[in-house]
Amino acid sequence: MTRPEAVADRAPHLMRFLADGAHGDMEWLSANAERRGDPKKMWPDVRSIIMLGVNYGPDENPLAVLQQRQCAAISVYAQGDDYHDVIKKRLKTLARWLIAHAGGDVKVFVDTAAVMEKPLAVSAGLGWQGKHTNMVSREFGSWLFLGAIFTTLDLPPDAAEADHCGTCSACQDICPTNAFPEPYRLDARRCISYLTIEHKGPIPREFRAAMGNRIYGCDDCLAVCPWNKFAQAGQEAKLAARETLKAPALADLARLDDAAFRALFAKTSIKRTGRDRFVRNVLIAIGNSGDISLAADAERLLEDASPLVRGAAVWALGRLALEKISLLSGRQSEERDADVLEEWREASLRAKRSNLPVEGIASSLRSSQ
Repeated sequence: MTRPEAVADRAPHLMRFLADGAHGDMEWLSANAERRGDPKKMWPDVRSIIMLGVNYGPDENPLAVLQQRQCAAISVYAQGDDYHDVIKKRLKTLARWLIAHAGGDVKVFVDTAAVMEKPLAVSAGLGWQGKHTNMVSREFGSWLFLGAIFTTLDLPPDAAEADHCGTCSACQDICPTNAFPEPYRLDARRCISYLTIEHKGPIPREFRAAMGNRIYGCDDCLAVCPWNKFAQAGQEAKLAARETLKAPALADLARLDDAAFRALFAKTSIKRTGRDRFVRNVLIAIGNSGDISLAADAERLLEDASPLVRGAAVWALGRLALEKISLLSGRQSEERDADVLEEWREASLRAKRSNLPVEGIASSLRSSQ
């Protein structure tokens, strides 16, 4: 339990984050900045805020899949049903109980409104924001979904949780893209979770190799936290990882059309990202796989209707079978999208620098078929 004014000191941190442009494409953050910094601007009648956490701890090491280069790494939180739907139903049930027993009015929020859940959760005693800016709990480690119940009732607040990170820098050290300019600060533009979920355009080249096979989110900074020694596997069945999403084959994911994408990811948070961005991510992972057998999937997607997919396909093919770029360079003259043309230019330059003779190219292709 906490008060709406308890997070007033966090507003300047949010404003700095936005001023630095660290939110990238997430314009919804800047559009509601003032309301985020003051819960009373969200709802003037709120007097108390009940913060709740739902454990979604994995039952196996989420970093193990990173060694399976032909498979996709999907963030733990996204492997089950969409947490927004699961948790909101539970919050509404609790809110109805509260009204029935204590009166007042309520509003419930699960990560979809201008609410700074993490600072509020810290103030309510659920845990602390670690150096990776995510919540850490002494009981559940890094694996907590957060929900909020705003109420007009005047309820006694709990004591805030202290920071227990100490001198540890494990989450900073493991980040593949150096997304933390300093402890407790995140530059989302460098974060793989942001790049694979929120970013709408082509993945910047400087981050592609570092993405590895992470196609939706990244759990590195969460999974490495020493406080996870106290973590427990989640007990909510709907949030449990689906077997089909634990380590799906990149080849299978690359063949998803829009209908198949929607069917596979029904009721998950992944569905909201859309097929094109998702397949873009899959192609980056294919390019990082080192598996020449996946070059055929990249080549097929050179004809995809989405420029976002076509551009990623050029990059992936250039990583796996650069000699094919030389043979397929005629496709470049048919392309009209500026971003895809840039991918062709970059790949063609690499192919020219390789100095493979035409005969060598043909022989190489025959041997790989």
